[in-house]
Amino acid sequence: MTSPLTAPASDGRWTPRLWGTLLVLCAAMFLDALDVSMVGVALPSIGSDLDLSTSTLQWVVSGYILGYGGLLLLGGRAADLLGRRQVFLVALGVFALASLLGGLVDSGPLLIASRFVKGLSAAFTAPAGLSIITTTFPEGPLRNRALSLYTTCAATGFSMGLVLSGLLTEVSWRLTMLLPAPIAVVALLAGLKLLPRGAREKDHNGYDVPGAVLGTASMLLLVLTVVQAPEAGWASARTLLSFLAVAALLTAFVLVERRSPGPLVRLGVLRSGSQIRAQLGAMAFFGSYVGFQFLVTLYMQALLGWSALHTALAFLPAGALVAVSSTKVGAVVDRFGTQRLIVVGFALMAVGYALFLRVSLDPVYAVVILPSMLLIGAACALVFPSLNIQATSGVEDHEQGMVSGLLNTSVQVGGALFLAIVTAVVTAGAPAHATAQAVLDSYRPGLIVVTGIAAVGLLITLPGLRARQESVVVARSTAREAERVPVHD
Repeated sequence: MTSPLTAPASDGRWTPRLWGTLLVLCAAMFLDALDVSMVGVALPSIGSDLDLSTSTLQWVVSGYILGYGGLLLLGGRAADLLGRRQVFLVALGVFALASLLGGLVDSGPLLIASRFVKGLSAAFTAPAGLSIITTTFPEGPLRNRALSLYTTCAATGFSMGLVLSGLLTEVSWRLTMLLPAPIAVVALLAGLKLLPRGAREKDHNGYDVPGAVLGTASMLLLVLTVVQAPEAGWASARTLLSFLAVAALLTAFVLVERRSPGPLVRLGVLRSGSQIRAQLGAMAFFGSYVGFQFLVTLYMQALLGWSALHTALAFLPAGALVAVSSTKVGAVVDRFGTQRLIVVGFALMAVGYALFLRVSLDPVYAVVILPSMLLIGAACALVFPSLNIQATSGVEDHEQGMVSGLLNTSVQVGGALFLAIVTAVVTAGAPAHATAQAVLDSYRPGLIVVTGIAAVGLLITLPGLRARQESVVVARSTAREAERVPVHD
């Protein structure tokens, strides 16, 4: 239900308070993306300063993914049951505190622990923030516009994080950890004043404690298994047993959810073909991009010898294109629909990845690299807002948090899963005595996998075009029949 304090004016214009609400939510999304991109560039300096091995260092990234991906389902449902505003603000406060601690610690384990807590808090702010938007802005053009601006903040934060990290790391890696803290505090103070006090779900059938335990445990173990698989071996007993345990936990979770009067995830939501395409599309979208960014960062820094800042600037056109187009995407969605934009976006993304296969040890940026960045930026501008709009359309207010948690879980699990697969492919093809050309050749199979993931995303979303056309035909046929029905006094 839309709050009267934040409801749009009768002519559709947004009030200052409504803009303030959206700005607070965008700040949280911006922080999530900023934090992820900044830490990646700072890893070499962190490892050197804290004397961390490569295997320990990767947990600075994986710890965040583990907390984020593992608890999103719980975070989404908690927002519905406990109140979206309360959950969002408490989690944002925890995020600010963890950011402060992360910049002050002097040991690897404490840094990893702070990263896990930050991921945990993001698992609550992300679905709560998205569900506040979808319950504040009515479905249609107003919500489409809000979601296009909201999701653009992720790309903008990611791009700015790369640049800021390159600059801040020159002074100290600790600044990259500390920077989100003051931004989060300002957003928290603004949120206390601006966020609507939307009603929590009062008529729910109790708290699904068994489902929460099984769902959280299965997601945590899945992300943990995927993250560790490249090091332990995909065919090792440890990895296979972990996947078997995940399957057992998920099976138990499904059985519990089917019988629970107040399930953590209402499985009926996944009977919608549109919903399934949105969830699988989110996995393919983020998974392919994370794999691409990982390989390209290695290529630019390890093979071309570019600095962290130079690398960040190379990625910047993609983020800049998303930021510039943010105010127009909502209108484009209104005109063409999410299905068409998702299909076009995945096609552009696959072409962009494929073009990057042309890279060499002496590339001309404007000819070889820039076209890929522009195509990928255009794809992100079309796909990410459209997936969010599609996943939350037609969903009741009291289930918006749940659906938002599902979507963000798909994003994070897709990122962890496909990054691990790409890493394993590249590692398997790495030469024992590597020349620069041999290393570059070992990256190409990984780029092919990334391109294939985007192509699979395209294939998954293509049936949505047919479903949309059929619904349009049915609607027109119904309208014609209605016109033929005689009207009697």
